[in-house]
Amino acid sequence: MAEKLELTKKDRLAVAWRSTFIQGSWNYERMQNGGWCFAMIPAIRKLYKTKEEQSAALKRHLEFFNTHPYIASPIIGVTLALEEERANGAPVDDVAIQGVKVGMMGPLAGVGDPVFWFTVRPMLGALGASLALTGSILGPILFFVAWNIIRWAFMWYTQEFGYKAGSKITDDLSGGLLQDVTKGASILGMFVLGSLVQRWVSVKFTPTVSEIELSDGAYIEWDKLPGGAEGIKKAFEEVASGKALSNIKVTTLQDNLDSLIPGLAALLLTLLCMWLLKKKVSPIVIILGLFVVGIVFHVIGLM
Repeated sequence: MAEKLELTKKDRLAVAWRSTFIQGSWNYERMQNGGWCFAMIPAIRKLYKTKEEQSAALKRHLEFFNTHPYIASPIIGVTLALEEERANGAPVDDVAIQGVKVGMMGPLAGVGDPVFWFTVRPMLGALGASLALTGSILGPILFFVAWNIIRWAFMWYTQEFGYKAGSKITDDLSGGLLQDVTKGASILGMFVLGSLVQRWVSVKFTPTVSEIELSDGAYIEWDKLPGGAEGIKKAFEEVASGKALSNIKVTTLQDNLDSLIPGLAALLLTLLCMWLLKKKVSPIVIILGLFVVGIVFHVIGLM
């Protein structure tokens, strides 16, 4: 029986160090895929001996990936465990590995911003700034050192947590546990991405459908407002009470669409892009096409 391949602590440290550069080749087509693949190279070299196997693994990890750069660490840990089991003959295919990655990156992406960008960094920045205001050089030094210690400790220990958790997942491959986790993670990831369509995709049709003159009292009569701050206050109060800004109510095509199904145009555009990707159309071509269509529709007054 061949000796079992295993990633040592040194191998995992090498992956963790490389993962700090996960955004080094960020691109609009597959986002963090280059940095992710770069981070996985030490593990791939250890687990796969032939050039063909290494090439296949690198290609597998060049698929789309995007999440918070620090939150990627636990996902890397799980992926390392899956790759290790695959190299030792376990039935872990490309779909399972990519499914776990996609399923985890969506739900975890929203964790990094509030924790790191909106909590830890402002707190350390305020502490460093307070020292710097007194003329102490320790201000910027403290911020730099403390931030990197916290960042690196989080990335390393969460990667190790993911690695150990991933190993437990693969212990019951015959019972279908990995398939269940993969399916659940994929469904959760797609649900999260789908719920964000309305936020990420903006489509507004500007053609006017109707113009209706409002009756007196339904709109703000600007010429009757008092001057100065009192007039501004009065205007805000009238807007809050539901009065329109002018005596003409303009209804656009987008207003009608939103009254039927809010976000319908954004959803249809997203589904169109997914269909084009399924037909092997390059993402770069799709992006350029959206630019051209958007400019043309704006020029002709449709958007």
